[in-house]
Amino acid sequence: MVHSMTAFARVERAGAHGTLSWELRSVNHRYLEPHLRLPDAFRDLEGAVREALRQGVSRGKIECTLRLAEVGGGEELQVDRERAAQLIAAAESVAALIKQPAPLNPLEVLAWPGVLVADAADPQAMNAAALELFGEALAELKSGRGREGAELARLLNERLDAIAGEVAALREQVPHMLAGQRQKILDRFAEMRAELDPQRLEQELVLLAQKSDVAEELDRLSTHVGEVRRVLKAGGAAGRRLDFLMQELNREANTLGSKAFDPRSTQAAVNLKVLIEQMREQVQNIE
Repeated sequence: MVHSMTAFARVERAGAHGTLSWELRSVNHRYLEPHLRLPDAFRDLEGAVREALRQGVSRGKIECTLRLAEVGGGEELQVDRERAAQLIAAAESVAALIKQPAPLNPLEVLAWPGVLVADAADPQAMNAAALELFGEALAELKSGRGREGAELARLLNERLDAIAGEVAALREQVPHMLAGQRQKILDRFAEMRAELDPQRLEQELVLLAQKSDVAEELDRLSTHVGEVRRVLKAGGAAGRRLDFLMQELNREANTLGSKAFDPRSTQAAVNLKVLIEQMREQVQNIE
């Protein structure tokens, strides 16, 4: 199954210290280009997240945003009593050396580094939870890319059917168109009977047959249609291969148009180019 490069995923999980949430947005890009937005407390996750993306997807510009909504709007503050006691004992020791020491201010004790601490969660546990949640978000993103990829494959197959129909119809009409052109040449020579040269007539007919021979282009178009179907069925990272096949289809359609000698063949070439362009636009979104 082929995958689209366009998708969105959002997952969240509530915990003791707040709610973690991941948002992943993916759009088409020639290569894999991740953009991470992580809170400072989760910066250590960047390498693991990038590696998970490399393992999970092959192309696309992917924006990954992690948020932590804390419970109660902030952390609960606690006092390190042992450190505070050490600080007070040191302050009293110094105060004993002073004749009239100022009273010790409790707020000054709290302001001392390390006395007032936050009831913070274990950083390793929070990182592990965020990374596990990212795995769920990535799985949801890939599922969305798969669903859209299936729809793109359906649209491409519809246009492949239309191309195959144009090729089959033109292949059937070519002999009739050649016969019509041959008759036109004979009619022109008949009008100039005095100047009729059988050898020159034969040369003109051979030249016409060579210039208007589109059997090779029709065969190549059929071959490319079959190859596109095979690639779509095989799935995987097929975008670059499909883009190359679109170029080849367009090349054959252009050659077919340059050889057109009848309004029907001209119209067929135009129809083919329209269908191929529609396919090319869809292929740009395939991983």
